Amino acid sequence: MGAQNGKDLLIKVDVNGTGMFETMAGLRATRVSFNAETVDVTNLSSAGGWRELLSGAGVKTAALSGSGVFRDEATDERARQIFFDGEIPNFQVIIPDFGIVQGPFQISAIEYSGAHNGEATYEISMASAGELVFTADS
Repeated sequence: MGAQNGKDLLIKVDVNGTGMFETMAGLRATRVSFNAETVDVTNLSSAGGWRELLSGAGVKTAALSGSGVFRDEATDERARQIFFDGEIPNFQVIIPDFGIVQGPFQISAIEYSGAHNGEATYEISMASAGELVFTADS
């Protein structure tokens, strides 16, 4: 597998709760991160005093973020609605030549900005809010 085009990493939102996903409008940069909390079970009998971790324990989380040009399209309106209504809908993250991650996310921040001689921009951050499903590209 060769290098991948960054513009193909997409964040999509369920626009009406029916599983109809649309790409978040105007994004120029996207980021997804996965994290797993560790549970230390090291004790006096741990071999050589090396740390031991409990397999399968701890909290798993994912975070999505993106920034781009504010377009005032349907997905922008949906993001605002999700934030102000406190909804936790499904999102999809398309990772090129890898797969799709899908599940519930809460929008934790939306920021809008603009300079007098430039375009209006926005930044959005989301935190996983339940089980995520990964479907590998075939």
